[in-house]
Amino acid sequence: MTAIILVNPQLGENIGACARAMLNFGFTDLRIVNPRDGWPNQRAIDTASGALDSMVRPTLYETLAEALQDVNFSLATTARRRDMVKTTYSPTSATEKISTLVSQKCAVVFGAERTGLLNEDLALCSGVINIPTNPDFSSLNLAQAVLLVCSELSKTKNLSLDVNEQELATYEKLHELLTRLESELDKARFFRSEGLREKMVHNIQSIFTRNELTDQEVRTLHGIVSALIGNKSQE
Repeated sequence: MTAIILVNPQLGENIGACARAMLNFGFTDLRIVNPRDGWPNQRAIDTASGALDSMVRPTLYETLAEALQDVNFSLATTARRRDMVKTTYSPTSATEKISTLVSQKCAVVFGAERTGLLNEDLALCSGVINIPTNPDFSSLNLAQAVLLVCSELSKTKNLSLDVNEQELATYEKLHELLTRLESELDKARFFRSEGLREKMVHNIQSIFTRNELTDQEVRTLHGIVSALIGNKSQE
């Protein structure tokens, strides 16, 4: 079942409305990252109309990276263009893609009500969902966006697609590789400008997250890093 992840949500009412929208379409895996007003939140419980009292059991995390640890494929919802390359899906094409990942853990990530998702959040996701709206009035309430996406994703059970599935690496495995790579690049003084370091790290993360690496490919890349380190140490 696809997880819904809310990053830095501000209002308890919106969290409750999201939980209600999720349960309307049979989704129960709600993950909340750093809610502004803390948790539990009575306003969220009241707005959820019973969803948070029954099947939707939120899990709290401090960072998006922690919330993605067991996820193989994640899509970030955003209406704005960003300075990194990501595969962009409509809600319909996202549903078709997730339908091919029947044994993988998938997640859709939503940002805070005012700011949306930051570049550092987008860098961790495999791709982007763009909800087509009126370009002159494109702002959606958080719960509206969750409702639209869950409504579309609920159609996966009615899709009949050819599936040629590989075991994608979880974000936890990918994060281990990226952390190791970043450490070795620091040792090699690759990041020559501290002012550009953060942007460069995000771009490197994006290269790996958008390419849907398998467990075997991640192990191969670890082997490549080991070989390069070994060769360098022998010079």
